Amino acid sequence: MAENEDQLEKYGKPDEMRDIEKSHIHLLTIIGEVEGHECLAANSKSTKYEHVIPILAAVEENPEIHGLLVLINTVGGDVESGLAIAEMIASISKPTVSLVLGGSHSIGVPLAVSTDYSFIVPTGTMMIHPVRMTGMIIGVAQTFDYFQKIQDRISGFVVEHSRIEKERLMELMLETGELTKDVGSVLVGEQAVAEGIIDAVGGISDAFQKLRKLMGE
Repeated sequence: MAENEDQLEKYGKPDEMRDIEKSHIHLLTIIGEVEGHECLAANSKSTKYEHVIPILAAVEENPEIHGLLVLINTVGGDVESGLAIAEMIASISKPTVSLVLGGSHSIGVPLAVSTDYSFIVPTGTMMIHPVRMTGMIIGVAQTFDYFQKIQDRISGFVVEHSRIEKERLMELMLETGELTKDVGSVLVGEQAVAEGIIDAVGGISDAFQKLRKLMGE
């Protein structure tokens, strides 16, 4: 009986997990298309901004969470919603690290650079292009001024949170010889680092190691 009691004290009850060190890192995934004010089709992978923003607020408020790791594989999506999420991540007072996996296209670029430090896997891609609009638009000068304001907001955010110069970013956005049916550039792995958008090439272990180091500091 005494031996059984020692076993229970050491290992816990058979139907309970042993006490283990709790993780102080919150994992956030941004996948598929960033969904805005309109719902996407039911068969589309999406990240809903109305779900992500409260999560980020909780990360900031929860004293048991010491760091945030953002895993990104997105085709882009709603500009306003994506930029709102990026601003939320950038304003978190706790250490943050992002890792671009398959891709971080379009509005995914601000999301990738919004953290304190960013990684991209060797085969990860980033598509950089000007703002696109769908649906009916009014063909007046004010419409194009509005487009430019949106573009300036995105470009300003990327420049502020990365090492790329604004002039070079605009060159990549307006490149005409790389995409056959579009304007812009595709950066793969090390190219994104060389351009100063992403901090380093790495994987999940590198991301965790960097975040723990920032948490320790």
